Amino acid sequence: MQAAKLNLINADVTVLAEAPRVNPHRAAMAANLADDLNVQASLINIKATTTEKLGFIGRKEGLAAMATVLVGNASLSGA
Repeated sequence: MQAAKLNLINADVTVLAEAPRVNPHRAAMAANLADDLNVQASLINIKATTTEKLGFIGRKEGLAAMATVLVGNASLSGA
């Protein structure tokens, strides 16, 4: 992203898991991602959902995550 002069505008992360509960860890997760991406934690949104006990996630055999990230040109994003 740096070579292409792109900035992170925001990131929306959804964790799919039956357990553990994500809410107590949301701030730390956002802070860790922000640190890794060298952005403010306020640009990272973390939320969670379950699969209603379906599949490997519902059987608590694992979890998954999906992320949607918006990037923009540094000269256009005000940075």
